[in-house]
Amino acid sequence: MQLEFRTLMFGIVTVLVIFLIIADIAEVEEEIANIGGSRKLYMHSLIPKPNRNVAVKANPKPLVSEGEDKSPASPSYSNNTTKLSSDNWTFNRSLSNLIRKNILRFFDPERDISILKGTLKPGDVIHYIFDRQSTTNISENLYRLLPTVSPMKNQHHRHCAIVGNSGILLNSSCGPEIDSYDFVIRCNLAPVEEYAGDVGRRTNLVTMNPSVVQRAFQDLASEEWRERFLQRLRGLSGSVLWIPAFMAKGGEERVEWAIRLILLHTVDVHTAFPSLRLLHAVRGYWLTNNVQIKRPTTGLLMYTMATRFCEEIHLYGFWPFPQDSQGKPVKYHYYDTLTYTYTSHASPHTMPLEFRTLSSLHRQGALRLHTGSCDAGT
Repeated sequence: MQLEFRTLMFGIVTVLVIFLIIADIAEVEEEIANIGGSRKLYMHSLIPKPNRNVAVKANPKPLVSEGEDKSPASPSYSNNTTKLSSDNWTFNRSLSNLIRKNILRFFDPERDISILKGTLKPGDVIHYIFDRQSTTNISENLYRLLPTVSPMKNQHHRHCAIVGNSGILLNSSCGPEIDSYDFVIRCNLAPVEEYAGDVGRRTNLVTMNPSVVQRAFQDLASEEWRERFLQRLRGLSGSVLWIPAFMAKGGEERVEWAIRLILLHTVDVHTAFPSLRLLHAVRGYWLTNNVQIKRPTTGLLMYTMATRFCEEIHLYGFWPFPQDSQGKPVKYHYYDTLTYTYTSHASPHTMPLEFRTLSSLHRQGALRLHTGSCDAGT
């Protein structure tokens, strides 16, 4: 009798699995039919081709990106490129929805944007994401700043801007346009007040890598630098401060210093600390689409996450080249003198490849990539 019961249960489970597989196949077929081939175009377009150049409008003239990723730091520009006018850009809602659905097969940005209070406790040991042999402990202060619910829970915005930090923003006059969006994401606590005409002021979510504390605020070594750091945080006024505290060993002290100041001065920010699976899930999504990134940049990470709670996404300050389309020098960051070799094999990022991918999505209407002067209609 027991053997017969097990056989019956096995048969029922098998039928249910077959039914679910058939239903999933039918759903995919229906999705492809409704989109009218967008999926095929989307998947094909994300496969990088060695000799393929991408054109995006910068100022009134079209600009083109680099050739192969293995090229020297200075990109070679060609006039034999496909012209792409941002003036004629049209949002492709079907493709945007498809991308969102595919991303949700890998992770849920609303949930994975932060570890929540209750999932960890003070004293718990955490293995670093990119340095698995090293560990850190959850401090009492860090635990106090863990959110109890996702800071993006139930949020949905029609128009969002993600602002990168490239010097291409300088003299762009894009500030008022950026500030007009429903939700604005910024990267690595970049300064805004002194550059507001070009980058805007509005901030709803901003990332802060631990290295920012060292590079931009001198490790908070003096009262002057601590006050500068606090002044920048106070300017966020209730925004989400996203701190990737568990990526790699070396930044734990800086994270703790920043947390202590936030608690001591009761700064009005909503802290978030990404889940331990987020980076690998994002990389997995792009690798599945044949985008061979080593590690996603903050900008690509923010775009991937924003698809969950933003309907139409616009990107500013994404430009991984040392010259613009006219050959004029472009600073790596709009606010400092840091230099960077975009195609270095030692770098964990593959910025030109990411840019080429985003440009392809721009051409298809999944996102809009702004790389020129806003008063010129770009």
